[in-house]
Amino acid sequence: MKESKLIQMQKRIDGLTNVVRNLIQEIQAMSTLAKGTLTAFQLHIGEEEWEKLVEELKDIEKRTEEKKFETPEDVE
Repeated sequence: MKESKLIQMQKRIDGLTNVVRNLIQEIQAMSTLAKGTLTAFQLHIGEEEWEKLVEELKDIEKRTEEKKFETPEDVE
């Protein structure tokens, strides 16, 4: 390969590396924001109400998983 082509490829790789680093930083910031929002919500509604919501979400998830494994009766 020509040296100019290799230099061009290296610049592209460096650019992509910077993009990926920025995306990782954004994801980390969003994660921090989501965790903070969840904590604020937990504090706002109180421990008892939070436990009720968690149980309700677990029940919904369980029902959803059960539906995934059900097969239609008319399938032969």
